[in-house]
Amino acid sequence: MSTVEEMDGREAHTVVGGKVKKPGKRGRKPAKIDLKAKLERSRQSARECRARKKLRYQYLEELVSSRERAICALREELEMYKQWCMAMDQGKIPSEIRALLTGEEQNKSQQNSSRHPKAGKTDANTNSLLGN
Repeated sequence: MSTVEEMDGREAHTVVGGKVKKPGKRGRKPAKIDLKAKLERSRQSARECRARKKLRYQYLEELVSSRERAICALREELEMYKQWCMAMDQGKIPSEIRALLTGEEQNKSQQNSSRHPKAGKTDANTNSLLGN
């Protein structure tokens, strides 16, 4: 392809492959877009954006409330453990811990008795904790 530049008084035109090109903006010229259709697409896009934003905020609010519930449950558990520790410092064993320890002893004795028929003895440390 050969290019030939011509001057017609004011502008230089380039002839490429038999087509005359004017200098200036490159690329595709914007198509004439119907203004009403463009506005409607913009409105629809805004509606969709608001809907996504609403869903995102609902999800985040649910996440925050579930975390707050978990925090409350953990605080209650911590308070229970504090009370247990204070009771044990005073030499008292809370009934919950006593039940837990005796439950473990029963499980151990059941496991041991199923393995060894004569193994029905309890741990001396557990008995001293239980006050036996």
